[in-house]
Amino acid sequence: MLLDLKDQAKTVGLKQSQRAIREGRARQVFLADDADGRIRQELEQLCGIAGLSVTPVASMEELGRACGIRVGAAVAVVLKT
Repeated sequence: MLLDLKDQAKTVGLKQSQRAIREGRARQVFLADDADGRIRQELEQLCGIAGLSVTPVASMEELGRACGIRVGAAVAVVLKT
């Protein structure tokens, strides 16, 4: 699934991802294992409220690459179509 992330409608980054989850537009959430603990806790809590599972990714670098960006990403959300 991570390999297909580049070609899907998504948001990358904390604020955009939080907004998508709150608005019910998120289908799947990817969260980097090496993201800041506060960010991880906040996202996991928000996903729990929204009834979404979190898919862990080994590193921010790996998640950024999967999204097609040149920098690391703490979180990415695949949007409902």
